[in-house]
Amino acid sequence: MVKKIQNNNMDEALQAKAAVVDFSAVWCGPCQMLAPVLEELADDLDGEVAFYNADTDENTQLAIANGITNIPALLFLKDGKVAGKNVGFMPKPELEAWVKGCMEQ
Repeated sequence: MVKKIQNNNMDEALQAKAAVVDFSAVWCGPCQMLAPVLEELADDLDGEVAFYNADTDENTQLAIANGITNIPALLFLKDGKVAGKNVGFMPKPELEAWVKGCMEQ
């Protein structure tokens, strides 16, 4: 399950041992293509990685604070620190490899 981030508050994601934060918007076509891929991967990696979504229109300050200028953008957080960043759509095999690579760092 991908949890929604609201009110520019990603404390829960920062407290997770490993988390992926998806910065996206409802009007962004590639973001909408990525959403079901993230949901599927979240189910596959349940218990290993927490998945979050931050709508950039609703969480503008959070996007700015994290240097998000293009979407979809993914941040991989490990023990509260950014351990990876990716911009753009990725098919599931590529996304899974990226997440697992970030986990191993």
